[in-house]
Amino acid sequence: MEYIDLRKLDASGIKQVRSQVVRLKEMGKTGKEIEEITGVRQNRISEIWTAYKREGKAALMPKKSGRRYKSGRLLTDEQEREIRQTIIGKAPNQLKLAGFLWTLAKISQHIWQVYRKRVSVRSLSNYMKRWGLTCQRPTKRACGQDIERIERFEKEEYPAIAARAKVENADIYWGDETGVSNRENFERGFSEKGKTPVPSMETKRERVNMISAITNQGHVRFMVYQETMNQRLSLDFLRRLVAESERKAFLILDNLRVHHGKIVSAWLEKHKNEIELFFPPPYAPESNPDEYLNHALKLDVHSGDLPRDRKDITHKIHSFMRRLQHHTERVTAFFRHNAVSYV
Repeated sequence: MEYIDLRKLDASGIKQVRSQVVRLKEMGKTGKEIEEITGVRQNRISEIWTAYKREGKAALMPKKSGRRYKSGRLLTDEQEREIRQTIIGKAPNQLKLAGFLWTLAKISQHIWQVYRKRVSVRSLSNYMKRWGLTCQRPTKRACGQDIERIERFEKEEYPAIAARAKVENADIYWGDETGVSNRENFERGFSEKGKTPVPSMETKRERVNMISAITNQGHVRFMVYQETMNQRLSLDFLRRLVAESERKAFLILDNLRVHHGKIVSAWLEKHKNEIELFFPPPYAPESNPDEYLNHALKLDVHSGDLPRDRKDITHKIHSFMRRLQHHTERVTAFFRHNAVSYV
């Protein structure tokens, strides 16, 4: 005779078999008869019937196996809340641990120092998931950043610029310079596990520079050059910007020294009815929407066939920027970053 292994049945299957055993018992069948009908061994039949008489219908449903919820944890609920708040609110170096970022090893070390409990890295991974914490690459911030100055610019100075632009019917441009090399910022691609792709690259380093300006309406102006930025190049770009703008331009530009030079300042004074320069706080690139254009540019230049010389770099820069000029929605997308939500 073939017997049923109740361990291989799911909850509904077990309930069905138990219900059948109880029903046959109530009909007066013996253990031997029930065994032949159901395929359940007599000792199991006896256990099912005894449990039914003691607990009633509740005995028909299988009980959940495994340990109880939250049992076996090393940390109490209060300790978990304290540790989570520490990770969110403080850096390791503030607690006499090395580094600025929390790793599983440092969290484990902190738990030992404070609570004298050893929690394995594998267990900590479960705690992180439960606490809603993920391992992330940090956003870099310059040491020289003046947070108060940045907040003042975003909350007071820029709104004043925007109000003036509305009164004077001016366009607000955000400008920045960037350099594109033939030996950096390669795109990622799939490869066999453990075998890193090795693209061929030129041994001679070539670099092309670009200055650009964008508006939140999607307008793009740019100029490509190979020399280091100087007052002559700065003026060349400003003249082009004025010539191509139908309205007065308010240009918010980085604090590069050449933009404060005597020649540039004198020219701006003569053309103050056509263009004005404003300077955001230093060391705050994330507050400038044009920085996100620079990032997108470098990704595009180093995708597909890699540029080998200045001619290739220049061609790919022009190709990307011309596409942007015909797709204003891509330009306006740079203004949707959280860091520039004040614009």
